Amino acid sequence: MLHGTDDLDDALLAWLRELAKERRFSAETVGYYGDEVRRFALFLSRHLGGPPSLKALMELTPADFRSWLADRQAQGLSRGYVMRGVAAVRSFFRWLDKRRGMHNPALFALRTPPVPRRLPRPLTIEQAHDVAGLLGEGAPPFVIKRDVALLLLLWGCGLRIGEALGLARSALPADPATLRTLRVRGKGDKVRDVPVLPAVAEALAAYLLACPHAHGPDTPLFLGIRGKRLDPDAVRRRIRQIRGVLNLPESATPHALRHSFATHLLESGADLRSIQELLGHASLSTTQKYTRVDQEKLYQLYGATHPRA
Repeated sequence: MLHGTDDLDDALLAWLRELAKERRFSAETVGYYGDEVRRFALFLSRHLGGPPSLKALMELTPADFRSWLADRQAQGLSRGYVMRGVAAVRSFFRWLDKRRGMHNPALFALRTPPVPRRLPRPLTIEQAHDVAGLLGEGAPPFVIKRDVALLLLLWGCGLRIGEALGLARSALPADPATLRTLRVRGKGDKVRDVPVLPAVAEALAAYLLACPHAHGPDTPLFLGIRGKRLDPDAVRRRIRQIRGVLNLPESATPHALRHSFATHLLESGADLRSIQELLGHASLSTTQKYTRVDQEKLYQLYGATHPRA
């Protein structure tokens, strides 16, 4: 329930449905956007002295939005987190303008500080091997094989965690060991084909052979202990456990394996356009951040080895 009036509740639900069904945002993204708008409405309940309505949103001034930003910063939130909330609320206001004809330019006129773009922090090849090794400890055999197959899919094919967990059994041939190309549905419902290394195909085949749950064509490929679709939070928890054992940085997440895939390709001489296609980036500028990672490593190597450094 939103901390606002019924008309605001109804508008929020309609907006989130459109994000999920028409724009095909992931459930995680839809949930995040909804949470940010709810937090905004909760602030307005305190700021305005009562639950906000759509009419109240249209009457907000730049001073009201500045008070909201100040409140979030006072909570000790990072600049990046604050700005992601602003992006979610702006998206809702744009939808209100487009779908309901309700316009408030104050939020879009608000000047916000730029957020420095963080470089991806990939794992080294050695760290990725260590993570794969520890996945084989302390779990039932089928879970071990599942987690190894999933990790290799993220690292060896550059998939997002949501893309991997969204795969159905029908994405693989009858004999998964023969898999050489995988069709993936990514952000914005964009479809791409990615090559599959033999080691990845063999890991997928081993997992399916060990899986105790029945797999129909439309069954999710990766299943949890009870035979339901594997929850991404379960994967993140597993990686966090391994991260603690290996003393890896907090940046060692499932998504870091995707970064590692791109960075290792670049280091091996792959061109940016090919990496863009493999990652499913809509814009080459998104892929170009990996060149900065490569340059950082080059500068570090220079500083450590050059006699005049």
